[in-house]
Amino acid sequence: MDFGLVLQTDPPASRVVGLMKRAERSGFTHGWTFDSAVLWQEPFVIYSQILAGTTTLKVGPMVTNPGTRTWEVTASTFATLNDMFGNRTVCGIGRGDSAMRVAGRRPGTLARLGEAIDAIRDLAEGREAEVDGQPLRIPWVSGGKLPVWMAAYGPRALALAGRKADGFILQLADPYLTEWMVKAVRAAAVEAGRDPASVTVCVAAPAYVGDDLAHAREQCRWFGGMVGNHVADLVARYGEHSGLVPEALTSYIKGRHGYDYSHHGRAGNPSTDFVPDEIVDRFCLLGPPEAHIEKLRALRELGVDQFAVYAMHDAQETTIDAYGAEIIPALSR
Repeated sequence: MDFGLVLQTDPPASRVVGLMKRAERSGFTHGWTFDSAVLWQEPFVIYSQILAGTTTLKVGPMVTNPGTRTWEVTASTFATLNDMFGNRTVCGIGRGDSAMRVAGRRPGTLARLGEAIDAIRDLAEGREAEVDGQPLRIPWVSGGKLPVWMAAYGPRALALAGRKADGFILQLADPYLTEWMVKAVRAAAVEAGRDPASVTVCVAAPAYVGDDLAHAREQCRWFGGMVGNHVADLVARYGEHSGLVPEALTSYIKGRHGYDYSHHGRAGNPSTDFVPDEIVDRFCLLGPPEAHIEKLRALRELGVDQFAVYAMHDAQETTIDAYGAEIIPALSR
């Protein structure tokens, strides 16, 4: 199993770069960041510094979207970083949540997202692609490689990930829901004539290493609120009892009353008081190293290839170090 570190690009950027360097020294293979232009600093500028300061770490957004950047600009940016640092980028992409909503826009459609996945990958790897009816090719790209991993929860999005994406990003670490969603992605891949094993599975969730579970829960409760945004969209589209989305995912948002993006992805988010301890425990990895190892082994058995640690809490360094010293070695055996 590979491991990634996920950060927000809060200033100073030097701290983000420093934590990513620390993660590589600890055995992490991927460095991910949020991508929301109003809420945080520009990630692609920071990626160049991370890549310059590391040797093998791969970087990318978790996740960008097809609405806030034109597709040829996204592709050219990835291709430039790859040309400079040797194909060490990954494009995580989704419909758009904070980046779109904060700017007063709605998340994009799945049809638009599917077109963007193909176009961004083709352009970044030097092939011709159609963008808004216009055939384009970036002529200076040679030997570029850009895996595109798609974030998804709902049935139509999971099917799209299986049909088109190189990887599937699931932003929660509940084994029951992971099994359900991985099966859906793989079934869609088979139906599309693809090898289901060719779709990399990445589970991303907060991890907090320590014995004080009450404190860890409070530091990670924000995550249930973030996931709740996407769940609310699913309930609005499919209904709470449609059978198309597991009730284990939808039932906890009944007490949800709006969401304030000024606290998005942050410990102490006041919009997440509806999230019960049970959901925090199910969606996150909390407790001593042994508890993390046990849950990660269960996820690995379900086909998870990478666990990406959301580290938006007050124990960033200690969690990175604990993963490097005890957890990553255990999962490498």
